[in-house]
Parts: sequence; structure tokens; C-alpha cells
Amino acid sequence: METTPPHSLPLPPRPAEAHALDIARDLPGERILCTTLGRAQAARTLAVERPAARVTAWFLDLFRHDLARDDIARAAVETPGTAGAELVCAADMPTGPYDLVVLPTASGGEAELTRDILQQAILQMRPGGKLVVSTDNPRDRWLHEQLSATGETVRVRPGSDTVCYIIEKTREPAKIRDFSCEGVFRDRGRLLKAMTRPGVFSHRRIDPGARHLLGAVDVAADTRVLDIGCGPGSVGLGMAARDPTVIAHAFDSAVRAVECARWGATANGLTNLTVALEAHGNVPEPGTYDLALANPPYYADFRIAALFVETARRALAPGGTLLVVTKQPSWYLEQLPTEWDSVAREEVKHYHVIEAVRRDGAAEITWGRGDGHREWELEDGETPT
Repeated sequence: METTPPHSLPLPPRPAEAHALDIARDLPGERILCTTLGRAQAARTLAVERPAARVTAWFLDLFRHDLARDDIARAAVETPGTAGAELVCAADMPTGPYDLVVLPTASGGEAELTRDILQQAILQMRPGGKLVVSTDNPRDRWLHEQLSATGETVRVRPGSDTVCYIIEKTREPAKIRDFSCEGVFRDRGRLLKAMTRPGVFSHRRIDPGARHLLGAVDVAADTRVLDIGCGPGSVGLGMAARDPTVIAHAFDSAVRAVECARWGATANGLTNLTVALEAHGNVPEPGTYDLALANPPYYADFRIAALFVETARRALAPGGTLLVVTKQPSWYLEQLPTEWDSVAREEVKHYHVIEAVRRDGAAEITWGRGDGHREWELEDGETPT
């Protein structure tokens, strides 16, 4: 008997997304917008069931966008007719108006990001359009309160492990809130402007880890610097501001982070800082950087940290330096000596700055795909924090 290869098995939606999909199936709509907790399962299903509809799946992270894109491409080859949803990775919800918006949420998600997305959904819906919002907390009260604050009637559809809400737009919002935050931080005596938005790491403040990383670095003239996973760009901004001959490049997979970092480069007049949206570790002119800086996230069992380290090794010239700031140094101290030289650690106020030197003659990384990609997937239950 033939069996389906493991990579071909369709990944089921997480419970909150499955519940929202079940509710959305019974609601009319030819212009549909969906977010996802996984790989755009709700959008893909609605696109198949409504071939005449225009269905958009919106992502804030390029990595998750690419996972969904690859799954759709495989499905289209293995089962023709299963594609159809448009995938968009953008800092803001694609312009409507929408007849139906489907927003599955996770109870452990960022509250201000959820408020931001709810507001955008209401603004982009046509009058009479329906909003379906679900959560994996069956005893939820917070999300219900946010929806009630719109002044619209909230219908409740409870599930065993989830709860789903439905509202119909009858009016435009009385007040529109700006969730972005502009501020300044000081580096080596210079005040630098920065911006953050919900969904960007360390929203409304400069992360202490980034401050410690800036404090650990003295950068020489003409240094080529790479800021890996740049967030709002504070580290890259600091490096570029110290010397106009420094050439700095920053990247992140979060599209809002890239937007904020680019804003900072422009606001501070830093023409020597470039910023890119990148999810797979690709950098311009690999093998030419002198210094790579990183403040990796702690989720995903160090798989993202491993991607950051390999990206640095690919980007740095032999003898180039990697500096990582972390609260969990053990993994780095165990793993880095196998491929790096002069691995050292310095503890600063509950953080650890790990330094390592790119080994001369070390073997190049073997990537999983010909275009420089390598698979570093989050499990479906792992949510960035």
C-alpha cells in the first residue's frame, strides 16, 4: 500500500485557526483577508472552496510567509487546484475593502499587536463586512473586551478549547490610535532617533541586550559590520553613527522591524547603513564582513540562534569577529568552539556577551537549497516572544 511521504502530509491548522475557519465558511464574502497561526491554512481552504473569491493571507514575518508559500507550491504540484490564496508579507494590512476578515489569535501573543491588527481590520472592512476573531483561550475575557470597545455587537461561538467572536461593521471607528513609538537613545554621546511598532522586538524601548552589545564594541574606521536579526535597528544605527567610513548592513525577517530600521537610518542621516528583509541568512557580498553582531531570540530551542551563527560564519571574512549577547550562554560555549576560534565570554548585568573569531580555512556552510536557504522551521506551537 502506498503511503504519503511525510513532507507531503498537509499540516492541520492550530485549534484557534480551525475554529475561525469553521465559522468563516458559513459567512458570505468574495473579498477575504486572513491572518494565520501556521501556514495560511484558513486562507488556503477558503480559496479552494470559493474559487471566484479573492483571498489574501497576510504575514508580518517573511519566514512564515515562505513556509506557507512552499507548502502551497508543493500542494499545487501534488494536488492541482489546491492553490489560490494570495500571500502578502507587509507591515500593514493590505488595502481592502474586505467582505470578510478572519483573525485567529494565540492567547500568549502580544496584546498591543492584537489591538493594532483589530483596528486595521475594522478600518479595511466594508460596511456590513464580517470580522471573525478566535483565540485558544476558551475562558477569554480580554479579547471580548477589545471587540466590545468597538461599539459593535459581538456574537460568541464557544468551542471546547477555543472561543470565536463575530462582529459586523456598521460604523467607522470613532478614534484611530497610532501604535508606533518614536524615541531616542544615546550611544557614545550621540542621541539617535529610533522607531518601534507592535510586533517588533522590544517595542517602546531599547532592549537592554542591545545596549550591552553596543557597549561591548569598539569599531574602527572602514569596518564592515553585519547586524543579524536587527529588530528596530538600534545596534546597526549605533555602529553606522560612530564613523561615516563604517559600512553597516542590517536585516530581519520581520517586515515591521525592517521598516523601523530603515526609518532610523533615514531619520539619523546614516547613508552608510543598509537594511534588508531577509529570512534565510543571505547577505550581500558574503565572506567580506569584519564584524557580525547578534541578539538572538530565546525560543525555538536555539534553532534560530544556530541560523544566526551560521549566517555570521558565511558573512565574515576569515579572522572576522562574531559578538552575541544572551542570557543563556551554555549553548554558545558548547557549540562555537567546534567551528570558531578564540571563544570567550564576558558577563554584564545578567547578560553574557559571547565573542568568537571566524576560523581561517573553515569549511563553507552546506545549505539545504541552491539559493542559499536552509530549513529552520518553528514548530506550529512556538510563538515568538
